[in-house]
Amino acid sequence: MDVKEYIAERMSKVKFLGRWDYNVEVKDASLKPYLNIEQWLVPKTAGRYQKKRFGRGKIPIIERLIGRLMVPGHLGKKHKYTSYPASGKYYKNLRIVVKAFEIIEKRTGENPIQVLVRAIENAAPREEITTFEAGGARYPKAVDISPLRRIDLAIRYIVWGAYHKSRNTPKKMYEALAEEIIKAANNDTGSYAIQKKLELERIASSSR
Repeated sequence: MDVKEYIAERMSKVKFLGRWDYNVEVKDASLKPYLNIEQWLVPKTAGRYQKKRFGRGKIPIIERLIGRLMVPGHLGKKHKYTSYPASGKYYKNLRIVVKAFEIIEKRTGENPIQVLVRAIENAAPREEITTFEAGGARYPKAVDISPLRRIDLAIRYIVWGAYHKSRNTPKKMYEALAEEIIKAANNDTGSYAIQKKLELERIASSSR
């Protein structure tokens, strides 16, 4: 066995924090090249892929979830969430994800990484609308969404749903995140992410 084979064998046994296996199935063929589930003990690439073209697809999916928790972004036209768990502290948000994974594992009896992947597949919209101008007037037009953006939107909606349910309520952020991921994985319309996906696709279908 040469050095490369030895390293590959050792890496195949790496688990997230030594607890959860990365041996999961991605059923959506279009998302598979961009949904990175490579083995990392602690997924933290420190932005090494960020400036490369399509570099987000090489960032581990758990790290992308943590990054979105740190900067959830705008909700409507206002930057609504600027504090609370959105502190920019990586390890603070890593603890939120770990606690959410523990709840997911306890409630479903499944590998939480597999549940997260299934939630992203279910919550990733396939169509959205854009506007084009013709004769001085603007018209909405339905367009297909690229796989990379589909993953971006799915993670964004999952995090927004968790913030909605935890902000100014007794529910903890990790509890809301676990609940949102489980509902999205089950394709439950009680999930904020699933609701947003269906709404976006419904608007797009009316603009074809």
